[in-house]
Amino acid sequence: MIIDDQHYDIIIVGTGAGGGTLAQKLAPTGKRILVLERGDRMPLEEQNRANVDVFQKGRYRSPEQWYDTEGEPFSPQMNYAVGGNTKIYNATLMRMRERDFEAVTYQDGITPEWPIKYADWEPYYTQAEQLYQVHGDQQSDPTEPAHSQAYPYSAIDHPKLMEPIVKLIKAEGLHPTSLPTSLTRREDDPSGDAEVFGIDLALKYDNVTLRTAALVTALHTNPSGTEIKAVQAEIRIDAQTDAQTDAQTNAQTGTGAAADTEIQRETFLFTADIVVLACGAVNSAALMLDSANEKHPDGLANGSSMLGRNLMKHLMTVIIERDATKNDGTFIPSISVNDYYWGDQRGYYDYPMGHIENSGGLLQDLIFAESPPLLSVLARFLPDEGLTRLAKRSIGWWAHTGVLPNPNNRVYWQTKSRYGRPKKKLRYEFTPNNLEAHDRLVYRWMGVLKDMENTGQELRQSTVYPRGESPIQVTGYQCGTARMGTDPATSVLDLNCRTHEIDNLYVVDSSFFPSCASVSPALTVMANALRVGEHLIERVGGSQR
Repeated sequence: MIIDDQHYDIIIVGTGAGGGTLAQKLAPTGKRILVLERGDRMPLEEQNRANVDVFQKGRYRSPEQWYDTEGEPFSPQMNYAVGGNTKIYNATLMRMRERDFEAVTYQDGITPEWPIKYADWEPYYTQAEQLYQVHGDQQSDPTEPAHSQAYPYSAIDHPKLMEPIVKLIKAEGLHPTSLPTSLTRREDDPSGDAEVFGIDLALKYDNVTLRTAALVTALHTNPSGTEIKAVQAEIRIDAQTDAQTDAQTNAQTGTGAAADTEIQRETFLFTADIVVLACGAVNSAALMLDSANEKHPDGLANGSSMLGRNLMKHLMTVIIERDATKNDGTFIPSISVNDYYWGDQRGYYDYPMGHIENSGGLLQDLIFAESPPLLSVLARFLPDEGLTRLAKRSIGWWAHTGVLPNPNNRVYWQTKSRYGRPKKKLRYEFTPNNLEAHDRLVYRWMGVLKDMENTGQELRQSTVYPRGESPIQVTGYQCGTARMGTDPATSVLDLNCRTHEIDNLYVVDSSFFPSCASVSPALTVMANALRVGEHLIERVGGSQR
């Protein structure tokens, strides 16, 4: 084991929406900051794929295996690379609705009220939108909460093939609006992410160090269990001297992560005054659980027994309009419809249903590629040419519905096999709820599509709409495994996302969410990182240069 001779003010583990944004926020303070990322830099050609490879080759899957409720293994769609899952998302950054922060009555129950309200989040949403160069229009969506400032850039134009569809949606009495999207305004890498707007900006300061291919395996506390004294990481040997540019493993695996059995690693210990986890809601909880010791026998900061519990992720269904209109399969998603977010007056349903957005070109939608409707099934049998032709005649729509927290939905370590033999497995147990609301949203939107096809000459009529729910492998919207709250008996983190029991341990990924709204958590994670960053600057006595 190698003990690093540099003591840091802050260590950040993870470089995605939370970690990358936080690193950018703290970099100007001059404090010594170490950022640890288990993956490498991702080549541009891997980030911007727009062909049938996304269907047929299982790209962007983690090399590790998690185990579902039945104990069956699966490879999650997790991107271990600088920028995290923001390297493969669709760059849509939406604010949670104002009511999402309140106790909301769903058909299956009532969501917990957030201890921090929308008015308190609003300045940080604005900062995040400015940082990530969000292009949008806050005027057209009746559910959009109040903005203190307009988006920094005007909304992107809808692709020409979608313009008549927008008109038809309006003719249905609905309010289609432009998806707020993060764009770099660069031709080579157009989508905004936490590498471009987070890590790359942080590394302009010489007080920030990035170590890639650094898999953090344990957190060590002091004897009393009140502080983290060291972060243990397994670092790939060839990455020790070139932490920022090695993409060899990434190119081989297509995930930004290496198979640990094929390369040599050395164990390092790093020390810091403050440790911040931003590994994703599953991996941050798993690391804290796996770092159990005498003072924290059930996992670090888990006196509430809530660590790893209340796992949530959206209900997501993709709906396909076959042969709807010809396209190149690579156009960007641009349409958002939230008229059914809080219910359906026409359908006499008063409970929240969720959010609708178009998928963009089907040859570039990575979550769609994991789902089991028409194209994903046919990918096993059709030659590339046939699959491409089918994708270029179809339009996809995503239906998103939030879920309720349930302590039985959780991640934990199983240390023995069913036969009692020692065997360590990460269990990911999730049983969806709020299903009727989601089904209503899906069928309501299919009805809208049929009405549009009956009235619009621009669309060919479909008799069947292939659809498929996102499978368990899709974990990009995970949240809730280290809930934020004021009561240490029912939450893991305080309002600054510091653990109740360990003074210098923070978590800034989506673990802190008390509930799961129907929009992507990405912008809220970014806004929270900026909010927590302010607190940390005050704590460490830094000042932004």
